[in-house]
Amino acid sequence: MIIVLKPHTSEDNVNRVESLIKKRGLDTHIVRGAEMTIIGCIGDTTAIDAKLFEVDASVDKVMHVQEPYKLANRAFHPEDSIIDVSGVKVGGDHLALIAGPCSVESHDQVLEIAKAAKASGANLLRGGAFKPRTSPYSFQGLGMEGLDILCAVREEVGLPIVTELMSPDYLDVFNEKVDLIQIGARNMQNFDLLKQLGQLDRPILLKRGLNATYEEWIMSAEYIMASGNENVILCERGIRTFETYTRNTLDLQCIPVLKKKTHLPVIIDPSHAGGKWWLVEPMAKASVAAGADGLMVEVHNDPESALCDGAQSLKPSNYDQLLKQIKQIASVVGKIV
Repeated sequence: MIIVLKPHTSEDNVNRVESLIKKRGLDTHIVRGAEMTIIGCIGDTTAIDAKLFEVDASVDKVMHVQEPYKLANRAFHPEDSIIDVSGVKVGGDHLALIAGPCSVESHDQVLEIAKAAKASGANLLRGGAFKPRTSPYSFQGLGMEGLDILCAVREEVGLPIVTELMSPDYLDVFNEKVDLIQIGARNMQNFDLLKQLGQLDRPILLKRGLNATYEEWIMSAEYIMASGNENVILCERGIRTFETYTRNTLDLQCIPVLKKKTHLPVIIDPSHAGGKWWLVEPMAKASVAAGADGLMVEVHNDPESALCDGAQSLKPSNYDQLLKQIKQIASVVGKIV
């Protein structure tokens, strides 16, 4: 249930209405706009008579929310959320440009890619230290050594880092060292892990599961938010369909759908979606045109020799050309790069 207060309601009356809600056993989530304040009622509202609040002089209207997600619901938070990732804004008019290798292989490799990506316009550096692989015989990443390399390159180049957390064993380390913690598709419904992420003070990049519906994806975000961390960014990376030519099927419809249903930023990973480097450019451009809040693109200085996903990685020169076009599209759709 959502209670919309009348424009310019005083803080005393906001607190008074909030107190009435809490007396009925509900929690509250307050969103203050320039003129209007909205109070989200969280809990079992089925036994609450909306007329109790509709007659209040400070209340404009009362609405019931049908969806099971509350904190992520745009009805609770009409304005777009803008997530701050160590000074880089994601959401609203801001376009996040995340680039880097699928896997951290060496300090020199990451440093070279980071310098080139930043020169092209990237504002966040990605790199896999711990790698979830389909085969147990594939390269699994450098682990803590890889994370230390990312941190060192961040100091040298000045780009905040994005990397994937796979195990709760490293929660404290990631909370201390990583600017944006990525949760991969395979962990999207690891609810125990999601609850623990809610205890952190770092923003979370939540990738869509291989077969997840929009509601299942949003509900995973709700787990994190309900546990205390509302800084969540959604990332579409393609879903599994009957098509086998591409690695996954990129669902560009998710951008307008999620923008309608939630206030959370939505970014696109065109590299994992198609699995082919030549698909990255058209899908990236289409994503920005459709209203995405950012792109996460794999860039490698020597993709032919990459230890992980070289086939879907752009060379720095190709990434540079892509961003020149992305900046033009961004200006048309009102995004700031």
